Amino acid sequence: MKKELIPGPIGVFDSGYGGLTILSEIQKLLPQYDYIYLGDNSRAPYGTRSFDVVYEFTKQAVLALFDQGCNLVILACNTASAKALRTIQQNDLPYINPNKRVLGIIRPTAEIIGNITKTRHIGIVGTPGTIQSESYSIEISKLHPDIIVNSHACPMWVPIVENNEFNTEGADYFIKKDLDSILNSDKEIDTLILGCTHYPLLIDKIKQYAPSGLQILSQGTYVAESLKNYLSRHPEIEDSCTKSGNTQYYTTESASKFKESASIFLNKEIEVKRINIEG
Repeated sequence: MKKELIPGPIGVFDSGYGGLTILSEIQKLLPQYDYIYLGDNSRAPYGTRSFDVVYEFTKQAVLALFDQGCNLVILACNTASAKALRTIQQNDLPYINPNKRVLGIIRPTAEIIGNITKTRHIGIVGTPGTIQSESYSIEISKLHPDIIVNSHACPMWVPIVENNEFNTEGADYFIKKDLDSILNSDKEIDTLILGCTHYPLLIDKIKQYAPSGLQILSQGTYVAESLKNYLSRHPEIEDSCTKSGNTQYYTTESASKFKESASIFLNKEIEVKRINIEG
């Protein structure tokens, strides 16, 4: 028997701070909705963890957001989207509540890439966990079997962002090194997907070392557009989302630390609460 949905905010989950770049783009396009952002900072990063652990942690976060009244949850984390989304959608939601929805952030970018690349050769940079999962390659091959995908893990890019080391020689070294590596692997690459939610904060550095003409795609814009389209196609979910323009922020670590670090990603002051989501 289906459970009736009581209207609530849209949940946005990430293992840490990177999902704030996704939330910001969603808020720009859909400012009328209420949101709850949850960062599992005490157990971040997820990128090097196993599929089973990422699934378990992500499921705990989804359940916590459901408990906060969310009927729709966005996994604003590439690793969670890669390693946990399908299992949660197929195995868990039918038992938890078949009316609730959990969406990821890989498919929206995979869908749009076919309209952007001209050479049909693309590159993807991401955390080791996202690259190892091959989730982008799998999604893109389903939608655009003619596109050749080249992937490269950039393990140092997230620490550069989270430690606010944008303008250091180390940042220049690793960004140039990783870009050279993927672009030299296939000279026909004309489009680069930033497959990590932290990477948009490095966009100026990336452009500095990228060849002119290379198209660089950040996920946030496409995720926001995809969510807007999803809500228009699913009025029963849209009706279950409250609309007061409010956002709440939760972290599994220190609220004060989250508030301080979030300033790297957001240009505004926020209030944060600590929450325990472990089962």
